[in-house]
Amino acid sequence: MSNIRKAFENGKAFIPFVTGGDPTLDVTEQLLYAMQDAGADLIEIGIPFSDPIAEGIVIQEANERALEAGCTTDKLFDMIFRARQKVTVPMVFLTYVNPIYTYGKEKFMKRCVECGMDGIIVPDLPYEEKEELSGVCEQYDVDLISLIAPTSHERIRMIAKEAKGFVYCVSSLGVTGVRSEIKTNIAEMTKMVKEETDVPCAVGFGISTSEQAAAMARVSDGAIVGSAIVKLVAKHGENAVSAVAQYVREMKAAVMR
Repeated sequence: MSNIRKAFENGKAFIPFVTGGDPTLDVTEQLLYAMQDAGADLIEIGIPFSDPIAEGIVIQEANERALEAGCTTDKLFDMIFRARQKVTVPMVFLTYVNPIYTYGKEKFMKRCVECGMDGIIVPDLPYEEKEELSGVCEQYDVDLISLIAPTSHERIRMIAKEAKGFVYCVSSLGVTGVRSEIKTNIAEMTKMVKEETDVPCAVGFGISTSEQAAAMARVSDGAIVGSAIVKLVAKHGENAVSAVAQYVREMKAAVMR
């Protein structure tokens, strides 16, 4: 069984996202521990990249801060290897095709395994081209997480059938970022997924308030929050750990309502 499944075993999952190395790798490491202690069921870590096309301005700026602070993919792997001594919840990378290819597909997956990463989310890898990475992911037992978007009706079933780990249900069109309201019919999307697979389905993109998280968790298996957390990191910098922990605690409580 995929290790990622464990995140969904105790009711609804809360999945926070942080950009690795923002503002420093040491702070990211402390955030991992704090978010786990605050109730995170699975943690998503962004690999800083100069052209993160699925991201809105908040996460773009976090990528820039991390790169300027000297974060590299190798340094991020090294930190996660250390953090894995204490972090027991599943962890996944959010990255793009380019950083994986630049690093070397085989070498990248091998290092994921060595440092205990359970899966990867690659927003710029279309389902039709997933063979670019799916083979090497299977070889190293790293789950390649599928994304489904509000536009992909006829494709939702097709994608769900082959999903691994969990299905990332994108709540809104466009890039990541806080939304004042989410208009997509998530219940309909998750229903289609459930008809094809028993792989859990979590909703992300645009969730920032506890009300939104609770609403999304009612119609899915969990909520993913990135930009709202990254904003807290941007605001508090090296002192962000307690603010993020408090936020994660509140959001975890909201999804369990």
